[in-house]
Amino acid sequence: MGPSCRHELGALPPPLAGEGWGEGVSTRETPQEEKALTRRCAATSPASGRGKRSSRRHRAPSPISAVAAFIAAILALSSLAKADELAPYKIVGEGIPASLTGAPGDAVRGRALVLARTTTCILCHSGPFPETRFQGDLAPDLTGAGNRWSVSQLRLRLVDAARFNPDTIMPSYYRNGDLVRVGRNFTGKPILSAAEIEDIVAFLATLRD
Repeated sequence: MGPSCRHELGALPPPLAGEGWGEGVSTRETPQEEKALTRRCAATSPASGRGKRSSRRHRAPSPISAVAAFIAAILALSSLAKADELAPYKIVGEGIPASLTGAPGDAVRGRALVLARTTTCILCHSGPFPETRFQGDLAPDLTGAGNRWSVSQLRLRLVDAARFNPDTIMPSYYRNGDLVRVGRNFTGKPILSAAEIEDIVAFLATLRD
């Protein structure tokens, strides 16, 4: 068995009396042995990044993993596209009788949406919200909205208020076509989702005199 690398613990025995290693070179080896040993240690040193003992290996991604990543990306894009699609609905008279989601909305979430200044009602409407400052004054007060309109009528007014008044300043919150001056973030998609429409309808229906 040949001599071991010096950086390995216990690789060399202690020097004999009167002998020393001085600067890492053992007097027990010939110059030829020293060169061979140095090359061997360098090839297997963890710091060198080379040799059989190196644990870092770069492997190219397998074709299977690449295909899986591609499929996952396609599915993610497909989900986003479906999120922007409008749920089908039927207008009966002056309203939309059926829920856009097939289930009732949540009035608590609806109240939070009504008071969100970035997109919805409080920008133009006022209402029974004493804790909210700077309420809108461009549209009717929402107090008593649940008495003035049925759930069906509230739903249609949120979906597409232009059906009642083509010149209205109220946005059509659930349309994605035939619109003008659409913000970049809303191009090709509705301002509110079907679930958000239902939540707001559920809350407005609770506003009674």
